[in-house]
Amino acid sequence: MSALEVTAVGLLATVQDRGRFGFLDQGVGASGFADRSSAALATRLVANAPDAALVEVLFGGLAVRARGAVEVAAAGAYCPITVTTASGRMHHAAMYELIELADGDELHLGAPTAGLRTYVAARGGVDVPQVLGSRSYDTLAAIGPAPLAVGDVLPVGAATAGDPVVDAVAPPWGVGEPPAGVVLDALLGPRDDWFTPDAVRALRTATFSVSPVSDRIGVRLEGAAPLERAITDELPSEPLALGSLQVPAGGHPIVFLADHPITGGYPVIAVLTAASIDRAAQLTPGQWVRFRVR
Repeated sequence: MSALEVTAVGLLATVQDRGRFGFLDQGVGASGFADRSSAALATRLVANAPDAALVEVLFGGLAVRARGAVEVAAAGAYCPITVTTASGRMHHAAMYELIELADGDELHLGAPTAGLRTYVAARGGVDVPQVLGSRSYDTLAAIGPAPLAVGDVLPVGAATAGDPVVDAVAPPWGVGEPPAGVVLDALLGPRDDWFTPDAVRALRTATFSVSPVSDRIGVRLEGAAPLERAITDELPSEPLALGSLQVPAGGHPIVFLADHPITGGYPVIAVLTAASIDRAAQLTPGQWVRFRVR
């Protein structure tokens, strides 16, 4: 069986798949890919089954050495990629294309020029043991295979869905300088009536900044002024959906991502659309965000 040996991990690299489902009544959320579109694209490039696991890399820095021949592809945050062969020769490779690694070749991701999370898929899938039916690591619940460490060996499985049909695809979003800001689509509710009309208006018109205190649980946003509540009563804890825009006591909203808590006691003023959840997962600290609220 072929494998990938981890030789560097950068800030954080975890194994992820589509997530674990059916455990909400036990307090376990779904977790899974933070940017589902990018993960799906990397998966399709290597012709893996949709539920195959891959590696999610936060802000580059991952390096892996092939044990045996391995085909890989990367999608998401745009990183420079280099391959150093077993004989010591180095060459560049590209995102969004099949990369063939021979035994002993080492692939390295540099820091991304746009976006935050890069997905590296190996043809056959990362075949680490499942926990509760998934290979995803949930950073909030600390369930699943631990974050990658130097020296880990990731077995490559057989979770393919056929043969690759393309060698490369066009990047779906910017590859150069990161955009200064992003517009996210959201649906108002379910607790927008807990906020003043001025707060709802501000959500539609104001500009928010992405806080560096953001992670796979949520993207924390900072506005010029807090979103004021019309109802200040304590809200009983209630279920939270992926993409919820919750407003805690300080009045600055949080966009909940893949590892979000399954319940919460602060009101949710709006919920992002599926495509905007993926865009939110690629936000970097300091970018501005506006909401297009329906």
